[in-house]
Amino acid sequence: MAAYQTLLQDYMAMPAVTRVYTTACVLTTVAVQLDIVSPFQLYFNPILIFRNYQLWRLLTTFLFFGSFGFTFLFNLIFTYRYCRMLEEGSFRSRTADFFYMFLIGAILMIIIAFFVNLLFLGHAFTIMLVYVWSRRNPYVRMNFFGLLNFQAPYLPWVLLAFSLLLGNAILVDLMGIAVGHIYYFLEDVFPNQRGGFRILETPTFIKYLFDFQTNEPNEERPERFNFDDNNQNQQ
Repeated sequence: MAAYQTLLQDYMAMPAVTRVYTTACVLTTVAVQLDIVSPFQLYFNPILIFRNYQLWRLLTTFLFFGSFGFTFLFNLIFTYRYCRMLEEGSFRSRTADFFYMFLIGAILMIIIAFFVNLLFLGHAFTIMLVYVWSRRNPYVRMNFFGLLNFQAPYLPWVLLAFSLLLGNAILVDLMGIAVGHIYYFLEDVFPNQRGGFRILETPTFIKYLFDFQTNEPNEERPERFNFDDNNQNQQ
């Protein structure tokens, strides 16, 4: 009972968006493993979405990383880790902005998916989260499986090389990097250039939906870099 209460407390201590997204990924995989649903009911298919109105595929394509195994655990761990560090770091007390980043990233990936043959976009979404975190934490030292030491901005490219070694299609990683860079440029780079302005202003109705009362200040702009000493230095 004590162990259960500890796990429950740790689970509820997770920030809201991270908790909902990772839980949805796990439950989707469990449902597939138990034959409650089939992967054929989840993958991205524009014809089925817009002709047969199977709109849930716009969501489920981001929730299924494959059946239980190395790929699933790898993606889930990375998703949880970097999603949480973003939400507790540069998006601290800005849940609406974090959700809006999710929404912008998903929309861009769906648009790209119309032109490439990709069925599931969850891994690309994970790479996007990793990319945004890595660019906002450029001085963090990383260690990849005890083999490589490098600065955080190289992490997405290390993961791409790792996917290549495993024989996976790197198009998924490239999509995640591209979408992550678009968001990073529009949110962190362009507004700070001469004549620049903030393009990705979170809509008022989204802010209203996530209008949680906190005791922490809600900043207008995210910090470009996170120098928090609590950042993890190892992968």
